[in-house]
Amino acid sequence: MSLSSFIWSVADLLRGDYKQSEYGKVILPFTVLRRMDCVLEETKKAVLAEFDARRNTGVNPEPFLLRKAKQSFYNTSPMDMKTLMGDQDHIKENLYSYIQAFSPSVRDIFERFDFYTQIDRLAKCGLPCSTDLDFLSPLFSHS
Repeated sequence: MSLSSFIWSVADLLRGDYKQSEYGKVILPFTVLRRMDCVLEETKKAVLAEFDARRNTGVNPEPFLLRKAKQSFYNTSPMDMKTLMGDQDHIKENLYSYIQAFSPSVRDIFERFDFYTQIDRLAKCGLPCSTDLDFLSPLFSHS
């Protein structure tokens, strides 16, 4: 599926519950979230091991986690987007938890997107967030 086809298919799902001018409130944050997930994939295990090692030491783990992530951000959730979306009964809760496990700078990005409001809105509308996120599958394929 081409990117433009993907975006139009998401727009079709959102139509009725979202105004056309609001589609980006869903598409953009999910796209950014998936991109960050892909960037961190290679170092995920090392970051989680470092987080476990530093958790109860009383030392701020952030500089160590950033070094292990080899990025200016990290995520300490044992989930990734594929496992998160695979648990269809708990997607809303898992998304909240996953976003909270990012470093503060990334959490700030999602707060500025007002993403929690969109997650709640998707769930209340009965849209894919609460039942079936196949519409995000193109974001999960590596190109």
